[in-house]
Amino acid sequence: MANLVKLVFTVPESHAELTRQAVGDAGGGAIGNYTHCSFSVKGIGRFVPRNGAHPAIGTVDTPEVVEEERVEITCEQANLPQIISALRKAHPYEEPAIDIYPLIDA
Repeated sequence: MANLVKLVFTVPESHAELTRQAVGDAGGGAIGNYTHCSFSVKGIGRFVPRNGAHPAIGTVDTPEVVEEERVEITCEQANLPQIISALRKAHPYEEPAIDIYPLIDA
């Protein structure tokens, strides 16, 4: 059995579909005979860009609030490099929030 992980990222709603498509095209979200499988919830992201940042949204030293989606997919751990590369290319932020969780076979 493949070594599966759950990849979770947040993205502005304006780029959610683009990033989901890019991740799916790179092999993320494949479950059995299905591809591009994901789960999303909407929420509010908050951050303050600091000196040296080049924010896609907001300005340096100013708190920012953005309507975002939290997107979850499963994938084989071996495919993570190309999936994360595709995610970073499609994502508007210079530092996207990405979490990776190991999954156990139950």
